[in-house]
Amino acid sequence: MTKPKILAFAGSTRADSFNKKLVKIAATGALEGGADVTVIDLRDFAMPLYDGDLEQQQGLPSNAKKLKDLMLSHQGFLISAPEYNSSISGVLKNTIDWVSRPSEGEEPLACFKGKVAGIMSTSLGGLGGLRGLVHVRAILENISVLVIPDQIAVSKAHEVFNADGTLKDKKQEDQVKRIGSNVAKLLLKLSP
Repeated sequence: MTKPKILAFAGSTRADSFNKKLVKIAATGALEGGADVTVIDLRDFAMPLYDGDLEQQQGLPSNAKKLKDLMLSHQGFLISAPEYNSSISGVLKNTIDWVSRPSEGEEPLACFKGKVAGIMSTSLGGLGGLRGLVHVRAILENISVLVIPDQIAVSKAHEVFNADGTLKDKKQEDQVKRIGSNVAKLLLKLSP
């Protein structure tokens, strides 16, 4: 049985993003669950705001092509999605919008269809980004991604991480790892 490949990233470009720390914990769980995991930073894939005219004139930006190729080569995603004003972050939505565009001869939504995702969030507030996860789940499911039911929203992000990026609360740490592990295990079950 081939090891499933999971792409892990946060919907934030901030250097010291709490969501980047959170997704790395989930990535550890996916590794422990039997997957190969690639952790990326969306900062390395800067793209202009999606614009249909720009796409028509110039095609996909080079970073959108690179990211899309990465997504096509992975069977699953781990996404830590910060909540911006009760919704999805602009950088995450823009990423989805660009990579969802079909290349010539390609099936629509090719890098999303049939993929499995685990989602999570953390924020400074008391809900931990929970309201934004509702939107992330709806968007991903609408573009044919199977989002596993378990998710986590970690509140008070500025207080919950250790200096090494782990969570102070072992139970929360285990819950985040379990999301990664569950995505890996489901992909193993689904693989031929």
